[in-house]
Amino acid sequence: MEGKMFKLPDGKYADGSWELNLYVTDLQVEKTLSVTGDIHIGGIMLKLVEELDCPVDWSDHAIWWPERNMWLKRTGSTLDQCGVQADAKLWFTPMHKTLRVQMPDMQLIDMRVDFSENIFKSVMELGKELGVRHPEEMSFLTKPDNKGGRNNKHRRPSAAIKKAKDKDRDSMASSNSNEAASTGSLDGIPPHTPTRRPSPGYNRSGIGSNASTPNSHGTNGNTPMSVYSSGGSNYSDSFENLNTSLINSPQQPSKEALEGLCRPGSYRDKARINSGWLDSSKSLMEQGTRENDTLMLRFKYFTFYDLDPKQDQIRINQIYEQAKWSLLNEEIDCTEEEMIMFAALQMQVNLQADLPQQSTDSPDGGKDDIDQALTNLQASLEGSTIEAGHTDITTVPELQDYLRFLKPKKITLKSFKRGYFVFRDTTLTQYKSQEESHGLPLARFNLNKCEVTHDVNIANEKYGIKLLVVSAEGAQDILLRCDTEDQYARWMAGFRLASKGKTMADSTYNSEVQGIKAFLSMQHRQVANTPTITSENTDIKVEDYVSYRFLKKHKAKQIASRILEAHASVQRMSLMDAKWNYIKAWQALPEYGITYFVVKFRNCRKEELLGVAYNRLIKMDVNSGDSQKTWRYSTMTAWHVNWEVKEVLVQMEDENIQFSCHSADCKVVHEFIGGYIFLSMRSLDSNQTLNEEMFHKLTGGWV
Repeated sequence: MEGKMFKLPDGKYADGSWELNLYVTDLQVEKTLSVTGDIHIGGIMLKLVEELDCPVDWSDHAIWWPERNMWLKRTGSTLDQCGVQADAKLWFTPMHKTLRVQMPDMQLIDMRVDFSENIFKSVMELGKELGVRHPEEMSFLTKPDNKGGRNNKHRRPSAAIKKAKDKDRDSMASSNSNEAASTGSLDGIPPHTPTRRPSPGYNRSGIGSNASTPNSHGTNGNTPMSVYSSGGSNYSDSFENLNTSLINSPQQPSKEALEGLCRPGSYRDKARINSGWLDSSKSLMEQGTRENDTLMLRFKYFTFYDLDPKQDQIRINQIYEQAKWSLLNEEIDCTEEEMIMFAALQMQVNLQADLPQQSTDSPDGGKDDIDQALTNLQASLEGSTIEAGHTDITTVPELQDYLRFLKPKKITLKSFKRGYFVFRDTTLTQYKSQEESHGLPLARFNLNKCEVTHDVNIANEKYGIKLLVVSAEGAQDILLRCDTEDQYARWMAGFRLASKGKTMADSTYNSEVQGIKAFLSMQHRQVANTPTITSENTDIKVEDYVSYRFLKKHKAKQIASRILEAHASVQRMSLMDAKWNYIKAWQALPEYGITYFVVKFRNCRKEELLGVAYNRLIKMDVNSGDSQKTWRYSTMTAWHVNWEVKEVLVQMEDENIQFSCHSADCKVVHEFIGGYIFLSMRSLDSNQTLNEEMFHKLTGGWV
């Protein structure tokens, strides 16, 4: 004992022991333990609990090292192995803490989330608790700052604008309230029993108010929605109310939710938003997130797998809401006719949300589970049902017709010319006329791996198709014009399949044609149908239906009239059909599913825009967004990060791509690429479990 009392200059006692300081966040007390370097972490926690002598369940607690910004969760590791010395200040704190989560529909929900696990695992657990299937498609995103972007002031109440700077929920200091904090806070709050708070904006009829008027679901607008993993007699009721609000979202989000909206003004602003994605291999605490902070839960990967209207009501609604807000905030561009179509579908969703829906309401025609299983089995065996008229498998389908074409150059005043085109397999052949189609062609283009975008204006009967064809000579733009909708649908469907390496013999060709026709039909002005809703008997807030860009071009009454006119063509849709068609139309937009990053390719002087999609990488002009080159994942052989110079290296079959990312960390870009590869490996096997180790291997950035 006397030897122990003799302290050496390095802080250790003569017997080799030393004092370790541990701060217990639950009790707001600091304990000093006499330890040696060979004591393992589990022994430290056991010794601390015995020293506290407090009858509390400590099973959810672990040791956090603030100076090193890391968890010490390997209970078998010793202090020497972890690098802990006498000057270390450790915290004994709960792993599950309260996180304010903003859903894609802008609802704010206080959830208990594991702050010690990596983001991938935390999101998976959160998705299961929320009832969202395939949560691997989602991740956490920090709120974007307003640098370069533009606030949506036309959507924000004036009071919210004045208080925006004073009310920052993302800072630790602003969340120090007993109402919001939970047991074991790191912010110096005494322990208490967590209270359930109403989530703002739950009342569908109000605008984030605290009014207690019963809504269509028989609950009050101030019904508690916060869900905690701790018990309680009202937990089941709270969870049921949460599911109801996630299936039918409030039409108006709360003021607090609107404060985080930022309207990008350029492609650089769009790229800046993507810098906020958290690293899936690190925990929330390791990335600076603290208890009661706010994070946005968003669909990160645009590969919505196995969407089922019967099982995915929450998931489909949240996808619809994310699509809606991406259009209203101008994160994705669309034409004026398309914006009116989206507004009409949104209005139908709002109207149907207050009406009772049939249990068989789904785009599959109300099939029961057995019929649906048989249909899925048939599709897996033969692709899909073979329609009449296409049973001859000895002939290769092709398209032959006159089209107008233009090959744009930097300086040109030429107009569209008329030519005869033949499309077969993935090859587009151009002739001067039909009579010369048996001779030598004027040009031949291989559309495999090309970029296909539409250029349609229904009002002006403009049905254009833009092709970016990449060959040995370089990239070449081709503009085609069709005469009719039917012609456009057939050629556009064929070009889309060719860009994926498929032909018109594929079983999805007919459904692709029908989908394009349906997309066009919803943009038509229905003269024959008389709108059941008129501007005289309803008050439409057009700012809730169209983006700010269109609000500046037209008067509110004109926009409202066009929305009501377009609504006549979708007024018979059910709630699920309206959401489903909204999502399908959103997926048909040229910019759908493209995540932007500002990069600089090696040996290039200027910055470029890199678009990451579910099946390809796109090199684009950073100012105009025009596509310059495309690389398909199918030709990718390897990808990793050179951490010394912070560059992403992608090896293709015929070339290597190397670039540095200027708008985000290079790990974010790499994680998008690896994440899409990982998600493409999913199958319909009911016994399939996600391989987390494979996910981190594909997204980690190491060779």
